[in-house]
Amino acid sequence: MILAPVLIGAMRFLVGGRARWVGSVPTKDQRIYFANHSSHLDALVLWAALPPGLRTRTRPVAAADYWDAGPLRRHLARSMLGAVAIQRGAGADALAPLAEALRKGASLIVFPEGTRGAELMPAPFRSGLYHLAREFPGVELIPVYLDNLHRAWPKGTLVPVPVSTAVVFGAPLRLETGEARGPFLARARAAVSALGRQAHPEAADG
Repeated sequence: MILAPVLIGAMRFLVGGRARWVGSVPTKDQRIYFANHSSHLDALVLWAALPPGLRTRTRPVAAADYWDAGPLRRHLARSMLGAVAIQRGAGADALAPLAEALRKGASLIVFPEGTRGAELMPAPFRSGLYHLAREFPGVELIPVYLDNLHRAWPKGTLVPVPVSTAVVFGAPLRLETGEARGPFLARARAAVSALGRQAHPEAADG
């Protein structure tokens, strides 16, 4: 982890990633931070936006097929960020490493859309967040909007582009007693979208 401060400093110089807390504050409570997903920088920028004391206990969730594709990516994801690798397309089994990390007391960074998108507002959420919320009701769920990351490292580019980005942390939410999967996922997605609309009131909800 000795290179982590260097990596964070370089990333902030390039794209910023300043944190804004709206309706919540940084605490040591166990949390799942769930965010919109538009760039390979998303996990790093969100992780770096947390105070140093929280980074050590917060693990980004990363797709194994991308982040294990080479020694540099693997070192960044596994050794520097402590990422939890998942196999996309593995169905319910993909959640097993996340559940194990939560049982050990870690907080997580997840992207419920499941893949990157170019739109300002998040696409419909997949069911993983619901299953984690149901299995771990004591873990706080924090919506996060990553602003302008789709321009910082869009699909098809090899290196990041210098732009100004922000990480907006919203008010916590929990799965309501008896709440079904569809309404919960719609409510969670709406919480992320609401944060995004503060900066992009013109954005269409896809």
